[in-house]
Amino acid sequence: MEEDKWLYEISSKKKLIDLNFKEIWRYRDLLFLFVKRDIVTVYKQTVLGPLWFFIQPLFTSVVFTLVFNNIANIDTGLVPAFLFNLSGITAWNYFKVCLTGTSNTFRSNAGIFGKVYFPRFIVPLSKVISNLFKFGIQLLILTGFYCYYVYLGHDITPSVLILLIPVYIFLLAIYGLGFGMVISTFTTKYRDLSILLGFATQLLMYLSAVPYPLSAIKEKQPEYSWIVEYNPLTQIIEGFRYILFGVSDTPFNWSTLGITAAIGIGIFFIGLILFNRTEKTFIDTV
Repeated sequence: MEEDKWLYEISSKKKLIDLNFKEIWRYRDLLFLFVKRDIVTVYKQTVLGPLWFFIQPLFTSVVFTLVFNNIANIDTGLVPAFLFNLSGITAWNYFKVCLTGTSNTFRSNAGIFGKVYFPRFIVPLSKVISNLFKFGIQLLILTGFYCYYVYLGHDITPSVLILLIPVYIFLLAIYGLGFGMVISTFTTKYRDLSILLGFATQLLMYLSAVPYPLSAIKEKQPEYSWIVEYNPLTQIIEGFRYILFGVSDTPFNWSTLGITAAIGIGIFFIGLILFNRTEKTFIDTV
């Protein structure tokens, strides 16, 4: 009698780096449902609904402009202060939501993970994809203000490297996803890390040159400027501004971009390894 041939075989034994694209593609409908759920339900029972996509970056940019540029007198050069802050916040927000969205994967989905099998990587991946919708809206806002300031006569022009925008978006996603998966493996045991994450993310924003140009920290605190300068997220934010405005305190360099990408991919694979290990036993600790 011929042995039965199974369509799927679920086993606890997995490779150290297990990323089965074929299986993820097989579950693409589920991935689409997770993405749709994240987009629809986040602001479903709110007063302003999707308007929060517009309000948050605009209000934050106004506050940064008042505090850092008007009160602290931080100069942003040829780029208008509000536009400078809006560009940094737009890029930073995408990294932030990818990080926070994936950092609680196991705890927030324990009920689903304990009942049915599907590639667990689909959940953090859905967060990265669904957040692209929010990022796209905020990028349109940035484009609108960009055109407005050009119309007013400000001398800002995008770099010839503007086509690299998808590369920088990918880097923001890969850093957020990588760090998020690392953190998600620890929040299964140590729940207070979720509280610490909010503070750490806020601190990291200031260490990534989001509300100020890199030259400001070099001028005011030169002994500590290396912490910001060697932060790969700083290189992404500065590079994002450079391709938008054609000016930056950190001139574009292909080797710097390559190193930043290599570090991001390394963090992603470390996160994937820890994620796959935690996937086997997390249900006993959540």
